[in-house]
Amino acid sequence: MKFFTTSKPITALSGDAIVVFCSPGESGINASKEFILIDQRTKGLCTSIIKEQKITGKMGSICVLQTRNVLPYKNVFVVGLGEEEKIASDWQYIFACIARKAKQLHCTSLIVPTNRLQDAVIGLGLGSYTFLIHKNKKIQKEDDDIKQITFVTNDSLQQTKEEITKATIAVEATTFVRDLVNEPSSVTTPSYLAKVARKIAKTNPSISCKVLSKNDMKRLGMYALLAVAQGSYQEPKFVQLTYRHGRGKTVTLVGKGITYDSGGLSLKPQSGLETMKCDMAGAASILGVFSALSSLKPKGTIVGLLAFCENMPGGEAVKPGDVITALNGKTIEIINTDAEGRVILADALAYAEKYVKSDVIIDLATLTGACVVALGEEIAGVFTDDASLAETLLSAASVSGEKLWRLPIVREYEKQLKSDIADVRNVSKTRYGGAINGALFLKEFVPNAIPWAHLDIAGPAFAEHDMTIAPYGGTGFSVRTLLSFIAGQEEKTRR
Repeated sequence: MKFFTTSKPITALSGDAIVVFCSPGESGINASKEFILIDQRTKGLCTSIIKEQKITGKMGSICVLQTRNVLPYKNVFVVGLGEEEKIASDWQYIFACIARKAKQLHCTSLIVPTNRLQDAVIGLGLGSYTFLIHKNKKIQKEDDDIKQITFVTNDSLQQTKEEITKATIAVEATTFVRDLVNEPSSVTTPSYLAKVARKIAKTNPSISCKVLSKNDMKRLGMYALLAVAQGSYQEPKFVQLTYRHGRGKTVTLVGKGITYDSGGLSLKPQSGLETMKCDMAGAASILGVFSALSSLKPKGTIVGLLAFCENMPGGEAVKPGDVITALNGKTIEIINTDAEGRVILADALAYAEKYVKSDVIIDLATLTGACVVALGEEIAGVFTDDASLAETLLSAASVSGEKLWRLPIVREYEKQLKSDIADVRNVSKTRYGGAINGALFLKEFVPNAIPWAHLDIAGPAFAEHDMTIAPYGGTGFSVRTLLSFIAGQEEKTRR
């Protein structure tokens, strides 16, 4: 998909379709100036069709008018914006609707009058995404990509170029993650993902990559990660990616990378097994962030700590009742082997404390179904004791078009994680407050002096049904928020 900008009149441009906007009005609809111009050129055809079809301007609705060679484009997409006060947070959704309609009608070139270039690039890019690698060649061939978008805008050339470039990088990083999450777990093994990390580092001299093997982890005492991995024949990998460019804060991103989660001996039911290739989405999102750093070149240090392994019920699998020791020396009583993500993150967070001098630590994990129950499938939970960090993350998410919601860390619940025979249990004694208890467990392994946030992305990381901005499968959620957060840290350093 290539993007161009122009300030020429829309009637001087040609393409498969032009986009015009409308919104609900007191008597009919409120039309954009481009709609009015096209209506005049077609001698009121647009208005008459809108009235006949009773178009209301509902958000994301699209009425397609065929121009019959009266205009230099085949189709006019009359796109509803919805109520004015609701539009600001939904531009990406609106542009994703446009992308879906364009692909449906095999429109490969679009003319889009807008000054919302970042939202347009992200919405069009993500809305047109498909994962067809494992489909037959006929279906792949029938999938028409949108090849060219021409934005009609009055913004300066420099401004439009910067906005399009940043948004394109964000889209590419997000689709990179979607592709990884959508691949079968037989492809995205720990070894494969370690190779992906090495490849990212190889293409960028500012990024270094260190991969720990099973023996390396034994030497360091990372027995929490090793315990989860021991039921699988796939060897675990622990990856440290480090980006350095100029002076600035050190942001450490810690990712859960369970490449397939069967639940271990606490085996999941069939319905729970079907999508568990997605349990490495947190770590995959961090790989996506690092894939974008080469182009964005932010000042500062970004460290990615990625714990990769499978959770399988093999003969050597960790058992309920076992006690394991994490890198920081704390002992964990395994109550439920299906609460494994927090266990591997225990070692990753302890590694961050021991080997990385961080200014801020953020972990990402598809951690709990309880967070999905609390917030639904499109919103991630944010857990942190640091109000400033919470505000910064929520602001970064708002700018990027993703949805986060802060949930509490309730100290009174800590007693539910106390073990009779170890330092901590891996699940609470009560079934209530599961997402909070998951965060409290992780907090046991985080250095107290460093601002830390836990993002539970279990809901939005994987779309279990087709959504406008993301088809069924991996969504790449959190990549855009993290890139926005990193940009904000650079801005703070400049001040």
